[in-house]
Amino acid sequence: MKVSTRVEYGLIALTDIVIHSENGSSVSAPEIAQRQKISHKYLEQILLLLRQAGFITAQKGLRGGYTLACSPEEVTLSDVLNALDMNILAEMDPKEEEGGLRPVIHDCFWDRININLNEYASGLTLKAFAEQCKNKTSEGWDLYVI
Repeated sequence: MKVSTRVEYGLIALTDIVIHSENGSSVSAPEIAQRQKISHKYLEQILLLLRQAGFITAQKGLRGGYTLACSPEEVTLSDVLNALDMNILAEMDPKEEEGGLRPVIHDCFWDRININLNEYASGLTLKAFAEQCKNKTSEGWDLYVI
């Protein structure tokens, strides 16, 4: 499975906002870009998508930046992934081949992978994911955990 940088960086940026806006302050795009080593210009495009999806709000001005538009306990990873790329959690469609193994492999392997991924993404809130990432960073890991 290939995950686009848009999805990876979107999840990283949103997680960064959750972690760094816990006290209600806004988080600027340059701060996120610097912490996560993401191109500021590309990050701005991704933040626009997250804003259009209703996950974050933008504030202009001296103390401007991004804050969550909703509670991180109400948002699941499934919500975020679907907002950034509808194909990640979509079920794979096997090509029918008469007498071939492809449908069997699909039923035995890919269906199970899709079910597990959907269950994981639907059952994990953004808050829980951010807490996991925060714990990893406190152990000396980078936030980039995807």
